[in-house]
Amino acid sequence: MDFRSEVLRTLRNRRETHSLEQAFYTDPDLYKLDLQEIWYKDWLFIGHDCEIPKAGNYFTVQIGDYPVVITRDRQGAIHALHNACRHRGSRVCTQAKGASAKLVCPYHNWTYELDGKLMFARQMGEDFDKSAHGLKPVACETIAGYIFISLAAEPLDFAPVRDMVTSYLAPHNLKDTKVAFESTIVEKGNWKLVWENNRECYHCASNHPELCRTYPEAPSATGVQGAKDDPVISEHWSRCEASGLPSEFRIDPTGQFRVARMPLIQDAESYTMSGARAVKRRLSDAVPQSHIGTLLMFHYPSTWNHVLADHAITFRVLPLGPELTQVTTKWLVHKDAVEGVDYNLEELTHVWTETNDQDRQIVEENAFGIRSPAYEPGPYSPEHEGGVMQFVEWYTTFMQDRLTGVHAPLVRVA
Repeated sequence: MDFRSEVLRTLRNRRETHSLEQAFYTDPDLYKLDLQEIWYKDWLFIGHDCEIPKAGNYFTVQIGDYPVVITRDRQGAIHALHNACRHRGSRVCTQAKGASAKLVCPYHNWTYELDGKLMFARQMGEDFDKSAHGLKPVACETIAGYIFISLAAEPLDFAPVRDMVTSYLAPHNLKDTKVAFESTIVEKGNWKLVWENNRECYHCASNHPELCRTYPEAPSATGVQGAKDDPVISEHWSRCEASGLPSEFRIDPTGQFRVARMPLIQDAESYTMSGARAVKRRLSDAVPQSHIGTLLMFHYPSTWNHVLADHAITFRVLPLGPELTQVTTKWLVHKDAVEGVDYNLEELTHVWTETNDQDRQIVEENAFGIRSPAYEPGPYSPEHEGGVMQFVEWYTTFMQDRLTGVHAPLVRVA
């Protein structure tokens, strides 16, 4: 039996409502299969429009074996390009971010336009065709201030994401924001462990004292199972919807992405130790309402998000190895908000800086235990871990689909 068939057999025989077999969190070959079948085929959140506000601005990112550069051209269009020179393959842009009128490979100075067209290649002969040697494009979509890319030769349809998410995000006008602070941490655990930890608050009371001051631990707020039956959440949705903010829980039939606007605890308006707003200036002039809670937007495998009245916090997950995951967090504020006047950076970032580090420790201890020869899949809590079960179902269903070409229906919607 070949490796792919063995993985398929294991997935089909998986005990439902239990965690995955050890190999799915540790095995290098399974990690490569994750890259091939998910990370190299699905749409991935990669950054924000506001990070490249002017022509010539760019930032780079590494997804598995693929270096990619995101640019804005002189017409204002955003492009994603394979960051490998068409001469001999050297990386063209070597910095994490920057600004340049052209993209110039440092090896032999091949020079590209911001959209990837090759403009200059010294002494390549009379028959050399510049038009055939531009930087290879990567599929790129922008939506309400978010940039998504797909490395697939034939990308999946992005329309379902756009159709669901746009109305929820659009009022917050994230195109007219700026990154007040950015943090990148590396967690010594498989990317699926990072997601499993994110998808429940069963662990919050004993691990996240800062977050628990404002974010409810109730399963209906975290996993969304039974949310409509929760009178606090139902009232919150009704009030926000009446004021023009789409809020009710929606999930794609595949289970890959979802949105919902959830209330914070009692009178809290933001993720601060006091619950008061961290930023005096509203995130969006189009959202004057107070106490709107947090707009949660998830898109597997690469992002979860919290959008509040005063700021937004976005998270990007990228796999670095079988047991290594990069988590990048960005705090967005109104583009005209002034540090030291409208917000204090420590107050703005404290809750999630602490929470991220606590989650890192949790994931790393989880990964440490899973490496034990004594590990075996354990049961999830039906009351608290519906969100984890939904994520694992999404993963196992998608992998089976990719390995067989047969699409299975989604069961859990938490």
